[in-house]
Amino acid sequence: MDYFAAVRAFLQAAELGSFSKAAHQMDLKVSTVSRYVTDLECDLGIALFNRSTRGQALTEGGRIFKAQALVAMKALDDAREATSSLNARPKGVLRVAMPTSFGRHHVMKHLPIFLERYPDISVEAVVSDEAVNLIETQMDLAIRIGTLPDSQLMARKLAAHRRMLCASPQYLTRYGTPSSPSDLTEHRVLRCIQAADAKWTFVNRDQKGERAEAKVKPHSRILVSDIDILRDLAKAGSGIALLPSWSINSAIESGELVGILTDWEERATRPEPAIWAVYPPKKVVSSKVRAFVDFYVSIFEQAPQW
Repeated sequence: MDYFAAVRAFLQAAELGSFSKAAHQMDLKVSTVSRYVTDLECDLGIALFNRSTRGQALTEGGRIFKAQALVAMKALDDAREATSSLNARPKGVLRVAMPTSFGRHHVMKHLPIFLERYPDISVEAVVSDEAVNLIETQMDLAIRIGTLPDSQLMARKLAAHRRMLCASPQYLTRYGTPSSPSDLTEHRVLRCIQAADAKWTFVNRDQKGERAEAKVKPHSRILVSDIDILRDLAKAGSGIALLPSWSINSAIESGELVGILTDWEERATRPEPAIWAVYPPKKVVSSKVRAFVDFYVSIFEQAPQW
């Protein structure tokens, strides 16, 4: 007996209340459906249907078997879909949201290579620092930076995320270089306007592994919501800024900015932040989403400076 075919025939007959309707739906002979059900009854040792001249109705055993069989067949269908999707060629419109600065400098510049690799995918990118609701906006995925709040969204880490203090050589020549986090209160500080950035926490571990912590509440005459503007102000000598390493690495390599207090790590008292790809919960992740995430994971793995 083809057990799965027999179970499917039984479920169709139970749903439609007729062997003949089930046979028509499955493009089988009525005798084949009847034989499948009989074989199942012999295997289970119980009648699944009460048959009469008016038709057939499920027995108590039939109702129990139907409920469990539906769960089993759904799991089998999900397994087949998940496996077969691995071979599916990625295609369709991919709607992705991303933060402005990170999207501009580290996502969009690699997009031509991604599109060349996947010619059947089109990308609709929403570049904004507002966290959009993926379900309501029907986004396929979003790139988010920091610590993820508890949610039903699925997430995959794309890269590490850390922030470091920096200033221009001109500023440091004029005002000196802080030797400890507490010295920042005596300096011109550039700060993001977000409330979460009102206090900075730094951690330092000495050679013995002992942990020191310093908290600073920097006063700033300049508050900016845009990371790129904050970096440009730091490059212009306006003060010391705490910025993501991915936003200032090239400026540090060129000498436009200098890292400060590099033996101290900025760390808030929460789980370690990162750069994430988040997407709505689905049993099977679409091939276009998987292709995009895998592509950028491979790109960011080549950026150890972050």
